[in-house]
Amino acid sequence: MDNILLITGGSRGIGQALVTTYLQKGYKVFSIARSHSSEKHPLLHQISFDLSASHGFGTLFKNLFREIEEAQTASILLINNAAALPIGKIDTLTQEHIQQATHVNLTAPLLLTSLFIQHTQGWKCDKKIINISSGAAHKPYYGWTIYCSTKAALDMLTRTVAIEQSTVENGVKILSISPGVVDTGMQSAIRESAREDFKDIDRFIELKNTNALAEPADVANQIYQVAMDTAIENGAILDLRTLSTNT
Repeated sequence: MDNILLITGGSRGIGQALVTTYLQKGYKVFSIARSHSSEKHPLLHQISFDLSASHGFGTLFKNLFREIEEAQTASILLINNAAALPIGKIDTLTQEHIQQATHVNLTAPLLLTSLFIQHTQGWKCDKKIINISSGAAHKPYYGWTIYCSTKAALDMLTRTVAIEQSTVENGVKILSISPGVVDTGMQSAIRESAREDFKDIDRFIELKNTNALAEPADVANQIYQVAMDTAIENGAILDLRTLSTNT
């Protein structure tokens, strides 16, 4: 029987660390990203797809589920991990940047969550969705309007889908996890942003200089452990730094 992971943004950062972790656990992994990572593994299937696009999600999942057999599936997990962080005041960002980031951060998770539930309807196996959120969902940052807003919406998506799925026999369990500040390419880009665009840049530079950033591999392992914890309530909003819930 197969344990299956579907993940977005699996070619870099936390996503790539999650791919490695789940492969080590024997999962069959389908990584959906614009680019492929250098990782090679017989259980890894890398799928090129632009999550900022407005079309193609239905075809993507139709093709994915041709590779997945219900009778051979012990568990299936979707991790909505991909994210974009355009930095700058809302009135200085181009419409294209706003639309693309909103598609990646929110529209894509909405569509993929819907498709995941549709395609696994009636399946008796363990079914989960994990949304990778952020502390920015609860704290406003100057220059992060798009990121903060879409992450807050992602948390509400988690809560509402959990309510809906609680009425379904063998419904999908869904969680939202904030990983904290992790040493990834996104953090490098944040530290290189202009001070007039991002007023809190010194805090993030200090986190790097004091070795206060979490390692992607450690974060990925924590996320795996949370995903395996059957005691966590459906719809929980979790922060790995405290492992507390805000339900």
